[in-house]
Amino acid sequence: MVNNAVKELNIVSNSPDDTISLGKKIGELAMPGDIFLLSGILGAGKTCLTQGIAYGLGINEYTLSPSFVLVRELYGRLTLYHMDLYRLENIEEIAELGLDDYLYGKGVCAIEWANRGMSLFPEEHLSIEIVYKGDIERQFIFKAHGQRYLELLEKIENQTE
Repeated sequence: MVNNAVKELNIVSNSPDDTISLGKKIGELAMPGDIFLLSGILGAGKTCLTQGIAYGLGINEYTLSPSFVLVRELYGRLTLYHMDLYRLENIEEIAELGLDDYLYGKGVCAIEWANRGMSLFPEEHLSIEIVYKGDIERQFIFKAHGQRYLELLEKIENQTE
């Protein structure tokens, strides 16, 4: 039975370093099969947050945005599947990518511009909306969908207090 409970958490970042640090906490807590759906305007900090997730997974290479290749695989404690749906225009294009191997695999998925394909993603996930508040200030709105992500969000909240 799927737990349809949703929990929301808001965190403000005052710099790119804060954003990377937040991502690192997420990466350190990540488990096989985790799905992080990122949304926000161009330049909001989606790739910066993903860089932090990569660091938290023990990945030391720089996380480039996969806008032109759609998926980058990065290897650390767990494999990070970094996806970017920015260039895709409609849901049919996204559906044809065959993302199920990534979404239901043993790695961690961080998907930028996830709002373009929400109906294709598993019901249980952590959505992260990044709101541009100023030159370097960002608001992160986390929404946990499912028990695993409720627990994850609670741990993130406890670490950021």
